Amino acid sequence: MLSWLCLILLVACGGGSSAPDTPATGGIEAATVDEVLVTGVRQGVDAIWLYVDDGISGSTKVLGQSSRATLAPARPNDLFKIASISKLFIAVATIKLADASMLTLDDTLAFWLPTEAARIDNADQITVRHLLQHRSGVPDFDSQPGFSWRRDHTDEDLLLDTIYDMAADFQPDAQYAYSNTNYLLLGRILNAALGYHHHYFVQNAILSPLGMNATVSVLADVDVALLARGYWEGVDRTEQDYTIPGGSMVSTASDVGVFMRSLARGSLLSDRERDLYESVFSGYAHSGWLPGFQSVARYYADIDTVIVQFINMTGGNSEQVAQDVHASVLEVLRGS
Repeated sequence: MLSWLCLILLVACGGGSSAPDTPATGGIEAATVDEVLVTGVRQGVDAIWLYVDDGISGSTKVLGQSSRATLAPARPNDLFKIASISKLFIAVATIKLADASMLTLDDTLAFWLPTEAARIDNADQITVRHLLQHRSGVPDFDSQPGFSWRRDHTDEDLLLDTIYDMAADFQPDAQYAYSNTNYLLLGRILNAALGYHHHYFVQNAILSPLGMNATVSVLADVDVALLARGYWEGVDRTEQDYTIPGGSMVSTASDVGVFMRSLARGSLLSDRERDLYESVFSGYAHSGWLPGFQSVARYYADIDTVIVQFINMTGGNSEQVAQDVHASVLEVLRGS
């Protein structure tokens, strides 16, 4: 997960963070959303999936090809690696467990994960809240020597080994710095609090109630024939696996849109849970990047609209195109 400059800090593995209230001004002049998509594809990306929910209804527009090998056109229901949008599901699961008194946001890393904590600087001061907010100071595993996005990442222990016994990047709560290690650790905390894998909780507490039948926690649970092909460095990276908490989920644009609508304005969170969520996060948004797959999902309160955007290509000018498409779509929807 590299970065979408200026739009949503895409950083590393499934990357992403809270976006500013208003993205950079769109670089595409267009009168309609369809015109934006046409221009975006002409600028060199393989395909764009765009889901928009205006509070009345939601629908997915697609343009381009989902496979270079077969030239198959992109389809609204294509599956897609959503990368760090997965972190929103972990965040919601954490909030729900906190509301149920199965953990608290002030619990420390040392309390829940004593084995890991013994080798992580400041573990007795780092809280669940710090991990959620990327304010822990724990180093990011994908910034360490030897890490490569050109291979699978399925071994959590191996990745944690790369940051064990390192000095903290900063004292807990001293600043913000995106670190995928935070959500890897949160996944383990959820497992410890639940007594079983948090994937089952996400399924039972989020996906099933919302009817998100196309969404799964890991690539191994889907038929890859239904997955959009993703390209990075001219190579098909579709089957390159990534199972690390906070970056592993596979979904469709419409499923993610349903989740975002219910998270921001629906029944996914109770009143108490929403208060807890809003004590941690300032909005409803995340972006994602894995080799060949970049995504963004955001709720815009000023127009009561959810926008979910997927592009099945990374590198080259694709991140800039993705930024321009998103910002220009927003301009059209706002009537700017």
